[in-house]
Amino acid sequence: MISTAIRVARVGSAAELAAAALMVLGFPVLMVAALVPSIYAFAAAAAVTYLADHYLHRKGSYLINRLSKVRAGLSIRFLIRQLLLILLLARMDLSNGLVFYGAIACFIAFYGLQAPHGAVVTLIRNRRRMPVATRNVDLKSRIRIPDAPPRGLLDRSAEKMLHLDLAAVVGLLISAMTDNVIAGFVGIGITLALGSLYVLVLMPYVRGRKTPPDADTVLAAVDDWLAEYRPGTVLYFSGSKDSAYQVNMWLETMEQLESRPLILLRERVILQSLAPTSVPVICVPGGVHLMNMDLSTVRVALYAANVGKNIHLLRVPTMKHVFIGHGDSDKLASVNPFSKAYDEVWTAGRAGRDRYAIADVGVRDDDIVEVGRPQLAPIQSWQGVPDGRIPTVLYAPTWEGWDGDPGNTSLVLAGENIVKKLVKADPPVRVLYKPHPFTGTVSAEAGAAHRRVTALVEKAAASRATDARFTADTTDTAAQTAAKAELTRIETRLTELAGTGDDKRDEAEASRDDVVDLKKHEEIARLRADWNDFYWQALPSYRHAVITGAEPRLYDCFNVSDAMVSDISSVVSDFIASGKPYAVTDSAGLGVEEFKRANTAVRAAVILSNSAKELGGLLDAVRDPSADPLAADRDELKLYLLGPDEPTSIKQFNDAVAALARKAETRRAHLLLGGPPRLLVAGVAVLPGARRAAVP
Repeated sequence: MISTAIRVARVGSAAELAAAALMVLGFPVLMVAALVPSIYAFAAAAAVTYLADHYLHRKGSYLINRLSKVRAGLSIRFLIRQLLLILLLARMDLSNGLVFYGAIACFIAFYGLQAPHGAVVTLIRNRRRMPVATRNVDLKSRIRIPDAPPRGLLDRSAEKMLHLDLAAVVGLLISAMTDNVIAGFVGIGITLALGSLYVLVLMPYVRGRKTPPDADTVLAAVDDWLAEYRPGTVLYFSGSKDSAYQVNMWLETMEQLESRPLILLRERVILQSLAPTSVPVICVPGGVHLMNMDLSTVRVALYAANVGKNIHLLRVPTMKHVFIGHGDSDKLASVNPFSKAYDEVWTAGRAGRDRYAIADVGVRDDDIVEVGRPQLAPIQSWQGVPDGRIPTVLYAPTWEGWDGDPGNTSLVLAGENIVKKLVKADPPVRVLYKPHPFTGTVSAEAGAAHRRVTALVEKAAASRATDARFTADTTDTAAQTAAKAELTRIETRLTELAGTGDDKRDEAEASRDDVVDLKKHEEIARLRADWNDFYWQALPSYRHAVITGAEPRLYDCFNVSDAMVSDISSVVSDFIASGKPYAVTDSAGLGVEEFKRANTAVRAAVILSNSAKELGGLLDAVRDPSADPLAADRDELKLYLLGPDEPTSIKQFNDAVAALARKAETRRAHLLLGGPPRLLVAGVAVLPGARRAAVP
């Protein structure tokens, strides 16, 4: 029942739910205490509401936002408490005393301070929000960006300002209890003095040398840096916070490009979720700012998602535009008709080309280039299950999608059946469950299925941890203890390299200071690889596990697994790179033949119904690779889906970038020198119907 209430209220814990309940119930108690009147009951209820309100704000509770939507926001809650205190004083026959009028004057003046305080805070935040935010871009040598105000002044500033009434409330309650007006006026004086001081302390950050330069100065500095850096290839991305993984998967590839790479983001929330990278990053929220930015040296623009804001860069005629996507699967998203807006579409292998031909959405075959999947380089080929180790099966279902199609995910209809059969398999196997990060965001049913599957895996893991058949080997225990010690050491060093983990810098300071230290970046990458190795060494090879979050990564799970069960998604296409046996669930009930006909990536898979009764075929292939009937089919499918192993995918990708850059240069020369009529304004060619492009 409590878990249901937590889910309905959308809070993070039982403590948060309790705090919300105490705060909501505290106000009726305050009113009753004021009417009775009872000073002690009023003081107790006031303390509860203060503490509960503070706790919910510190936790960033969803309920705080909801209260504001129903006109019970922060200021209203404080005002109601203060009005009830006035009522308490009146009910105690203090309405003719100086302390009563002092209380009224205090709270009026206190609320008078809220307006300048809120205005100053808003002005500081707006002036420190620059038109662009950057990483690995040298702005420090070009413009002066001052330090931000101390974080304590701006973080939850409205809550802190309102809580300054606590001195007046305590003083007035003491006066009511003791009939001594001094305490009341002392409290009033402290509240008004602190409120005024808060406003005065913020004033120097409104103007002068403590404010960042204006938008034009910042944009000019960015253009100056661009002219010096001369980027040749840009990765462009726009999306929600939850879609950050779509750009993160391309960061290592961008770092390996032979042309000068640049990452262009459109949302600040994506920049905050961006993984560490040595590639320069510019976040440009404003479309006008982006279109006026000097990107004249860029020849190739890469797009990882089909979104509306792509048009702001697609309209530039001097670049060649390429859709690279964020996965390669048989989902409809992989043949989006919007793809014909790009000059080229890059796919992993022949399958992507054929997919567009079959879909007939307007993408010409001549505009498709097969470049492999550079991200798959870390995936290791299967050598069979080592002697003495229990086989590991990864269950990695995709999420439910936006359209409610039952074929999107196996989790709802088949997830529990799959996991039950795996944890009860004889001979035993280990189960790793790694759900898609979007699971449950659209469908409550999918979220509930995820929780049930998680509970199944965790229960089986707990049972196996007490089973002497699995825990008897003390050699493994010693190795696991050593691995855990190494994990602690690595995590300590990573924390040192990353700082305190409590970044007090605002966006302007981060843009000024965040220039990558390559040695530090390389050490972090090396430590993360070591962390991954020791993570698996610390986890007993027999123990089931639920793996969520960014680490360990999906490909790391591939490498420690001997087989996988999944759904129609790019996860299947990627796993095929390992050559390991895999199964895919036909959740929509299409039937084996139709399912294989409609989905290329399952042609070498064991096809599961929602009952998962076919899982035995997958487990047999893992236990005896020599009797695996689909091994040759997987090799053939790997070539079809992902292309040849040689040349390496990153070389194919770099070659494709270079070839397209040459085409872009040719077209640019044609447009500027021998193309249609054009106007030359201040050394800039303005083409009919196109944005300006600088002439070198």
